[in-house]
Amino acid sequence: MPGSGTDKTKAAPDLPSPVIVLVEPQLGENIGMTARAMGNFGLTELRLVKPRDGWPNSQAERAAAGADHIIGAVRLFDTVEAAIADCSMVFATTARAHYQAKPVLSPDVAARAMRDEIAAAGRAAILFGRERYGLENHEIALADRIVTFPVNPAFASLNLAQAVLLMGYEWFRHAAGGVLPFATNLRSERAGQEQMQAFFDGLVRELDRVEFLRPAEKRETMLVNLRNIFTRMEPTKQDLQTLNGIVAALVVGRKGPAKGGVLDSAEAARLRTLLAESGTGAGPSDGGPMRGLARLLRRNPTDAERALWDALRSDRRFAGQFKRQTPVGKQIPDFVSFPLRLAIELLGKDEAAKVVADRAERRRWLEARNYRVVDVEASAIETRLAAVLDELAARLSVEGP
Repeated sequence: MPGSGTDKTKAAPDLPSPVIVLVEPQLGENIGMTARAMGNFGLTELRLVKPRDGWPNSQAERAAAGADHIIGAVRLFDTVEAAIADCSMVFATTARAHYQAKPVLSPDVAARAMRDEIAAAGRAAILFGRERYGLENHEIALADRIVTFPVNPAFASLNLAQAVLLMGYEWFRHAAGGVLPFATNLRSERAGQEQMQAFFDGLVRELDRVEFLRPAEKRETMLVNLRNIFTRMEPTKQDLQTLNGIVAALVVGRKGPAKGGVLDSAEAARLRTLLAESGTGAGPSDGGPMRGLARLLRRNPTDAERALWDALRSDRRFAGQFKRQTPVGKQIPDFVSFPLRLAIELLGKDEAAKVVADRAERRRWLEARNYRVVDVEASAIETRLAAVLDELAARLSVEGP
């Protein structure tokens, strides 16, 4: 798998490029990093004039980081004159004014001149000096043009590989037409005005419910500002679907339907008591209302119910076999396994008589339809959950499905 943008399965651009000449480079690491910078921008020919530590150089090979085709083709010269003898236009890079009567160019302008020279069947070379003090006057005199970089004048010295990188970037940008290697991959087309309006209407409706758009005299200004936020985004259809989902989740409650609703554990327990006392859910099996009631209970679990649910899903003995707050006919047990024909009822502390009676009726109804019902104390889940699971597993192994 390609790493960090390096992909050797892709073809390198076949562009005639300028020659890079390093004059008396001192460190092998800088030569290797220069080769790496050259590889980034399609420069292929590296010439060295009297490298201090000789050649080949193991430090250069390590620092090249994959630019082996450049390191392996390095050519050595004893003088600058010999290194540029076959070149028709030479550029000397420097951070210091040498007061010589020749054009001084920026990297951008120099890159265009190189491109034009190469296009006219010429050969261009770029001279880079020593790490310590750069090129000497007599070496600058060999060049046709001087190239300098718009850098901080109080700290103008560049690392050798950095200087090569800047020149390579400018040359490649002009030689390859400045085409980026990839573009944004839009997975969804841009949202239409109808979808935008539907999303905005829904958002405003929910904001009105929580009285966000106040005071009244600022409402219209706030609406304009809100709309501009989303129109500046230029959202896609998928963006708006995601935003709609976010708004819906916030409306359901901060915990979201997957982990609970807007009620804490005590309030969720009170909800179940109120439903039992009101007789909600009794009567003939009605899919719509029963599903709605089951959804309400799922979104508002007690702490004990959530803990047991997490345990049943993660324990390999029970994983995938139970559902939580799912209607069985007209009844909604706390947990049910249809393959095992087993229901689990959580018993709270000091339950009201109506809750106890409601549970007893549910047990009779389920057992009449060949469901086994297991009662589990909520306090036991909070104090000895592992033991509760072991007892349940033991019961299943004895009784069987």
